[in-house]
Amino acid sequence: MTSKKDRVLIFDTTLRDGEQSPGATMTHSEKLEIAELLDDMGVDIIEAGFPIASEGDFRAVSEIAERSKNAVICGLARAQLPDIDRCWEAVKHAEKPRIHTFIGTSPLHRAIPNLTMDEMADRIHETVTHARNLCDNVQWSPMDATRTEWDYLCRVVEIAIKAGASTINIPDTVGYTAPRESADLIRRLIETVPGADEVVFATHCHNDLGMATANALAAVEGGARQIECTINGLGERAGNTALEEVVMALKVRGDIMPFETRIDTRKIMHISRRVSTVSGFPVQFNKAIVGKNAFAHESGIHQDGMLKNAETFEIMRPEDVGIAGTSLPLGKHSGRAALRAKLKDLGVEVGDNQLKDIFVRFKELADRKKEVFDDDILALVSATGDEADHLQLVNLRVACGTGGPAEAELEMEIDGKEVSATETGDGPVDASFKAVRALHPNKARLQLYQVHAVTEGTDAQATVSVRLEEDGMIATGQSADTDTVVASVKAYIQALNRLLVRRSKVGPGADAKEISYKEFG
Repeated sequence: MTSKKDRVLIFDTTLRDGEQSPGATMTHSEKLEIAELLDDMGVDIIEAGFPIASEGDFRAVSEIAERSKNAVICGLARAQLPDIDRCWEAVKHAEKPRIHTFIGTSPLHRAIPNLTMDEMADRIHETVTHARNLCDNVQWSPMDATRTEWDYLCRVVEIAIKAGASTINIPDTVGYTAPRESADLIRRLIETVPGADEVVFATHCHNDLGMATANALAAVEGGARQIECTINGLGERAGNTALEEVVMALKVRGDIMPFETRIDTRKIMHISRRVSTVSGFPVQFNKAIVGKNAFAHESGIHQDGMLKNAETFEIMRPEDVGIAGTSLPLGKHSGRAALRAKLKDLGVEVGDNQLKDIFVRFKELADRKKEVFDDDILALVSATGDEADHLQLVNLRVACGTGGPAEAELEMEIDGKEVSATETGDGPVDASFKAVRALHPNKARLQLYQVHAVTEGTDAQATVSVRLEEDGMIATGQSADTDTVVASVKAYIQALNRLLVRRSKVGPGADAKEISYKEFG
């Protein structure tokens, strides 16, 4: 076995491919926050966005590039000169910039721009050369590589290398491949293509058949030294390779996979929770590494084994991924210093103003709950935001039962003016949402309404996620409260506030994802 471990670069595309998930659009400040967390945890390359897609994406990539400390900051560009120029304008102020350009090379994807094999080969040479003249760190991807003819794939990879690409990414764009095939493809390319031994090969796997993590690790076995992934496996359709899964697999099974990353795994859980919050995509309870049940043991046999020796049923320690070893609660008599210390233990650093806000709501929660657990506190942190609150909940009273329709009496503050309305509906949430629409008429369509309990018990906080769509713009709101209806209304109002902010910045009908990734004409 190899004594010295090979280094595997972690390329995170949460802010680009992850944000392509329908409804996962993040605000400008949320993108900056996630980028900072990725940088701090040791991600090697951050794909910050698709600069030509919208002015908002360009601004986010530019500011992330300017703020970056350690990571390479990468932008995505189609195989078109204006795309590449715009990408360079966004990333050029980074200490370590990268241009990532791509084109679909499979028969199905070649048909979209209606290019012949020779015409596409010429386009690849032209665009990669152009990118290389702007930036000395260029990555090139043949989209849908796993369904591209072998001879043609070798040809275009060789063209990209000769044109100056220093990283060749082999995407399994539709999650079609399998582990053995993934490893063989990378291995054969390195052995066959001239100059392949002088560049870094990367793997980018989607999870359509549930094999993204396995395919990525197999590609590393085949010679890839960069894994493209996202936090929580966020991404289009079934998502991407999950960062936390490949990183922990390499760490736990270093005996058979002698590779290492520079990820500080103790920061995994915190960023997982933040990405879940800002994207509005809850993490499934049984999700590997970061799921709520990932370190939970209910079976009597399992519990008995854990009490005698944790290694009987745990192959890694909760602390390794940033889960506190205990979930001991704070109480209503706990002070601000204790709350700050608890937040620090949970991997959350907050400023004085944010701590003040969290502390006020912590005290309110402690008065209503017997015990305030770690997850309750994290829910309070997640509920803080920096959106302009044009709409605010003042008071809500609901009446419901088996005898008739539910009734909601709602008081709101709209741009500083208090207004009220009373509406009926099929249930308390329906009636409350109708009351909001009566006070703030809107055409937003409810795409998602999801509720889950933060902790156990009848006094548990409910975290509610609401996703709205209006005129092509999507916004997500999330809130937690011991009253599920109150949490629902707060989340609904937060999503409406975000729609108002986006409309004021980009105008109606403008969507950050309005540029098709498949248009090359």
